[in-house]
Amino acid sequence: MKKVIVSGANGFVGTALIKELVAHDYEVYALARKNHHDNIPYSQGVHLVEFDLAEVSKLFDSIPVDSYEAFYHLAWKGVSGSDRANPDVQIMNLQSTLDCLKVAKDLGCKRFIPTGSIMEYESIEETYTQGCLPGLGYIYGAGKVAAHIMCMSLAAHAGIDLIWPMITNTYGPGEKSSRLVNSTIRKCLAGISPQFTAGKQRYDFVYIDDVARAFRLIAEHGKPFHHYLIGSGHAKPLKEFLLEMKAAIAPNLDFIFGEVPFTGVDVPLGYFDCSETEKDTGFKAAISFGEGCKRTMNWWKMQNDCL
Repeated sequence: MKKVIVSGANGFVGTALIKELVAHDYEVYALARKNHHDNIPYSQGVHLVEFDLAEVSKLFDSIPVDSYEAFYHLAWKGVSGSDRANPDVQIMNLQSTLDCLKVAKDLGCKRFIPTGSIMEYESIEETYTQGCLPGLGYIYGAGKVAAHIMCMSLAAHAGIDLIWPMITNTYGPGEKSSRLVNSTIRKCLAGISPQFTAGKQRYDFVYIDDVARAFRLIAEHGKPFHHYLIGSGHAKPLKEFLLEMKAAIAPNLDFIFGEVPFTGVDVPLGYFDCSETEKDTGFKAAISFGEGCKRTMNWWKMQNDCL
């Protein structure tokens, strides 16, 4: 049985990835914080390892040196909420990512696979636009950019293959953040017409089960020292996605556009190109945005705090 290590195992992407890996006969060492592992999908071949980002070296006490197909490093604090704009948190994430890369090599992992983001492109675009005043949320993106660059150099020096998946915008059952899909669905459930920017900025969304499958395929077939975008493959103006959502889950509710100012940067459509991911790994998103929103809304209806 092939073996892998997954940090952030109790998180949104981590839990979905473990389900995907177990379904394909992987043995998984699932790393999660103490008392934060209630979401991990336990089954035969899943081993819980309590893990602290500040004490990465202690993994040697819990995981035997062996031959592992990959170390998926998904643990990253401050993906949403106020810590997204906290430099101290994002710098800690950067350091722990570098620490995990070194440990992955010493544990016998063939590949180190962190979690990148489309925000890397956006952060660079925003930073290098003359006269632009980047919002605090780009501190998160800057952390990802720094981790990407440093991991490339360290992995090359250490002799471990690095592959860098970059997610566009993940959504789906299991996540309770206040990000756009969730906040819009909750307003729809409450009968409140959601308000947006004009929605002209280019965007993409990808369903959580598709993301998990992409991570597995990237680890199995991706080329070393390549980055791969994980998206729907059908990026378009945000308004078009939102109208698709409206048709799927709230056809009788008004979606109001143009009431919220757009303060970000509109990245070129080419940044959303997933063709290399499909060519090298065979990944192609399967769940449409409308269908994904239906599934996500049904999940929210079962939550005690859906409104």
